[in-house]
Amino acid sequence: MLDPVLHVAQEGLLLAVLLSAPPALASLLVGLVTSVFQATTQLQDASISAVPRLAVVYGSIALAAPWIGAQLLHFTQVVFDTIALVS
Repeated sequence: MLDPVLHVAQEGLLLAVLLSAPPALASLLVGLVTSVFQATTQLQDASISAVPRLAVVYGSIALAAPWIGAQLLHFTQVVFDTIALVS
């Protein structure tokens, strides 16, 4: 009885990491580029790194939204199937 619950919990944690990857990687790449830009031009303004990073994170979420929604829908179906199996 505990094995299906642990499997769903493990899948949920893995899904959280997987779904957060596109915005996190996009933010990482833009942060790296803006840091190199700031280091070469010696501009140390906080908005130079924050504004592009926010824009790219919002854009990556918007682009990945259909995929994220499909993954969440599939996981929800698995959770409900597991609830029916355990009950």
